[in-house]
Amino acid sequence: MLFARPQISVQAYQPFPDVARRNFLQEALEVPTLVRSLQLEPGGRVLEVGCGRGIALPPLARLLAPSRLVGIDIDPGLMTLAADRVRASGTVSELYCADVQALPFEDDSFDLVIDFGTCYHITEPERALRQIMRVLRPGGIFVCETVSSQLLSHPVRTRARRLPWAAVPQLRLERQAVLWKSRRKHIEERSYTSRPGRYS
Repeated sequence: MLFARPQISVQAYQPFPDVARRNFLQEALEVPTLVRSLQLEPGGRVLEVGCGRGIALPPLARLLAPSRLVGIDIDPGLMTLAADRVRASGTVSELYCADVQALPFEDDSFDLVIDFGTCYHITEPERALRQIMRVLRPGGIFVCETVSSQLLSHPVRTRARRLPWAAVPQLRLERQAVLWKSRRKHIEERSYTSRPGRYS
């Protein structure tokens, strides 16, 4: 596990409250249902943006057996809690204190990027989506919550918020399962078949 703390801006950032019941439901029910519903394949390089307290990282590790598992969040206090959680569960992962609007990774670094709602609650979601697309390899998958899911979880903070998909036309809708959807990164005028069987 690697814990880094680059210089980042936390202007207008408001963390969500720590609710034990919601944490339990996310780990025991939400993550397994998401993996099954969207038919996510195991074994790839997985990034969770806005991982917060690291609730989803242990079940993602169990269900996907990733070759690399990374979590990022802008809040250093939450990253400390996430580090404690993954250490206690024996989860092999890397943790970075970083901003989804300026991801500290090279292009094409991940096969799968997962967001449990962070992009709905930041100042420049266009920048975040472009960064996510950049670090996804061609053929990679981006999983995010739907508007319906966000309205159920955070009705006040989510009202009238939508993700600006027009900013990333390469991320094309692949599957939708009421609360989540997956989008695949397409590259025009050529097919990409590297790493067959893993989100290709």
